[in-house]
Amino acid sequence: MFKVDRLRFGTAGIPLSTPKRSTIDGITHVRNLGLDAMELEFVRGVNLSPELAKKVKYVAKKNDVLLTAHAPYYINLSAAEKAKVETSKSRIIQSAELLHEAGGWSVVFHAGYYLKQPKESVYQRILEALRDIEKELMDKGVKVWIRPELTGKPTQFGDLEEIVKLSEELEMVLPTIDFAHAHARNKGKCNSTEEWHGMLVIIEDRLGREALDSMHIHVSGIEYTDKGEKRHLNLQESDMKWEDLLGVLKEFRVKGVVISESPNIEGDALLMKKKYEEIEVQ
Repeated sequence: MFKVDRLRFGTAGIPLSTPKRSTIDGITHVRNLGLDAMELEFVRGVNLSPELAKKVKYVAKKNDVLLTAHAPYYINLSAAEKAKVETSKSRIIQSAELLHEAGGWSVVFHAGYYLKQPKESVYQRILEALRDIEKELMDKGVKVWIRPELTGKPTQFGDLEEIVKLSEELEMVLPTIDFAHAHARNKGKCNSTEEWHGMLVIIEDRLGREALDSMHIHVSGIEYTDKGEKRHLNLQESDMKWEDLLGVLKEFRVKGVVISESPNIEGDALLMKKKYEEIEVQ
């Protein structure tokens, strides 16, 4: 996987203000806005042909826009039914293959659900599925990061410990840290400088400096209940202390990508990029 030169900011999908709603136009518009990353949204299906992927690669490189992808929502690597697991694996593999064709860097997905099963057995099932995915991608020469996401509900697999542990065990796996999900999953915690410091220290101590130099981050405002995530909000309409978070990312010299998942995706991406550039670290 190639190295990312800095912390880049972008949108979860084609910016809303893009004149023509195509991936190519979205990438060009990202650059016109002054952003430098975009997440391809495969959430309802991998809708990028190999031919278009080659064009996407050219346009992204020309405009210096880093591409990531979000694999389909219909993934559950811990399903009891073998067929569902196999379909889930193929969706992640297909997402990774086409992102690789498009010159992209990192594919994120929600790994699965506990479904009242013991957490350790769910972890082992997901580990084995990811091991199969990793082997197939390596055999095919596909070089992108595979990223289980820190999820927003306690019923979903994917707390910080679980995704860090997977990353320790697998070569192509690193976490996606969704700070809004961490906030919602923990019922309003994970919203302070001290807590974010703790999260990044865990990542660096257990996965090395490379993990901080290659971070895939999601940020938005978020509404939550006792059951966790309810819906995403714009940053300024939420209780998310996002400016403090950006200060922590700068203090730790994090590189990689910050993807805005707010309803106003490009507005908040630009807000974060501008604020980040203003922060001075002692």
